[in-house]
Amino acid sequence: MTGEELPDDAELTDAQRFQLAVSSIRDYAIYMLDSEGNVTTWNSGAERFKGYTEQEILGTHFSRFYTKEDRKAGVPARALRIAVTEGKFEDEGWRVRKDGSRFWASVVIDPITKKNGELIGFAKITRDVTEKREAAAALAQANAALFQSQKMEALGKLTGGVAHDFNNLLAVASSGIDVLTAQHPELQGSRTLESMRRAISRGANLTQQLLSFARQQPLQSEEHDLNALINDFESVLRRAGNSSIRFQLQIDSGVIPVKIDAARFETALLNLVVNASQAMPEGGQLAISTNRIRLKEKAVNHLAAGLYAEIRISDTGIGMTPDVIARAFEPFFTTKPPGEGTGLGLSQVYGFITQSEGDVVISSEAGVGSTFAIYLPLVESNAVKESNEARLDIETVLIVDDQLDLLEVTAELFRTLGYEALTATSGAEALAVLERTAVDILFSDVVMPNSISGVELARLTREQYPDTKIILASGYPLPGLNAAQGNMYGFSFLNKPYQLSDLARTLRRKA
Repeated sequence: MTGEELPDDAELTDAQRFQLAVSSIRDYAIYMLDSEGNVTTWNSGAERFKGYTEQEILGTHFSRFYTKEDRKAGVPARALRIAVTEGKFEDEGWRVRKDGSRFWASVVIDPITKKNGELIGFAKITRDVTEKREAAAALAQANAALFQSQKMEALGKLTGGVAHDFNNLLAVASSGIDVLTAQHPELQGSRTLESMRRAISRGANLTQQLLSFARQQPLQSEEHDLNALINDFESVLRRAGNSSIRFQLQIDSGVIPVKIDAARFETALLNLVVNASQAMPEGGQLAISTNRIRLKEKAVNHLAAGLYAEIRISDTGIGMTPDVIARAFEPFFTTKPPGEGTGLGLSQVYGFITQSEGDVVISSEAGVGSTFAIYLPLVESNAVKESNEARLDIETVLIVDDQLDLLEVTAELFRTLGYEALTATSGAEALAVLERTAVDILFSDVVMPNSISGVELARLTREQYPDTKIILASGYPLPGLNAAQGNMYGFSFLNKPYQLSDLARTLRRKA
């Protein structure tokens, strides 16, 4: 019923008033389906949420609003079946708009029957609750981060106090041995006293490890080039693994200046490499990479916004469950069999990095592998400050591809053009980078198995980061991609293989 067909308000029937009210609601998609699931009515809220006009949608099946995965799994049919058998269907999930973008929907479906019980259709109400879901997720993440921070702070204070008291006890024992040997020279060389001295030495080392976690160890922090430190230590890191592990070192070009205790940094890095090697008893790949990045406020726990060095240590080992990740930095926590680990290696790393005003983040999946990302603030000496300020004018590109060789070459190609290059091997990893780092350009492969596609990533990026320029690349022709992935209009596109001139030309275009 259109506005031109409506009689005066006084002449409207109750049914017409109700239909007019439903048609005018814009905050809810309210429409009806026939018994087969085809759309029979459409309101302005449905048009606003989903992007289809009434003329486009009437007579089509409502399953078109579901994702490909849900359609393949039979979710639309199951929803109607549950509505009929249980009298109502309620659920939340991803839905797809006309332009291919997704939103998180709260859905209610009620069956409509005649008095004799015969099914004649369904009434469907949909709400866009994307913002509510994101707000709840952000709150849960903030609460989890706060709880973890408070837990680690409490453990640090407890551990520091225990280590301090234990040091005092060791000092008494050590001094007592010295007094005994001074008063009784005949005890010199006693095996019993030598065993006691070794035990005291081991105890002192243990307290140093505990103080490291508690961020109470004395540091000799000086300005160093992080890349130079890692390069000089590379031979030791390689020997920490075994012949079945492929070792990759991807060092950012240029100098990464940080203020750090070099010796303790090397120890922390070695701890992480040894940990990664032990997670790959059958072999695998271990990669260490460095980058300069600009972090947003609290993008990494409680770190302030600014320029940071990022060191990533990744392995393809056994990975960790969420429960293990939550406890990984606790002193004496270990998943290794008794006698094979003290549980102090990762706690030392955490304590040292946080004492150096940085942070450590673990991302891991059981059976897939783990990545430890270390963040350290760049120093601000005059020469470095001028260099960093100059780098703020350099655009940052995020390159996404599941082929590691191509990913590395493409990153180097962008650096050749003067860009700051970050990399990700999947859509999920790319979204995590976008969340914590300011990115000017997204350059993504289109087809990535075991990940959201480059097109989906591009759409999500356009929604959440509208100022980011997006370029998609693929070895498949564009018409075939449009048919398989949905319309890619609005995104710049490059066919593989491309040359440096093609890339430069595409970057100059506005997209």
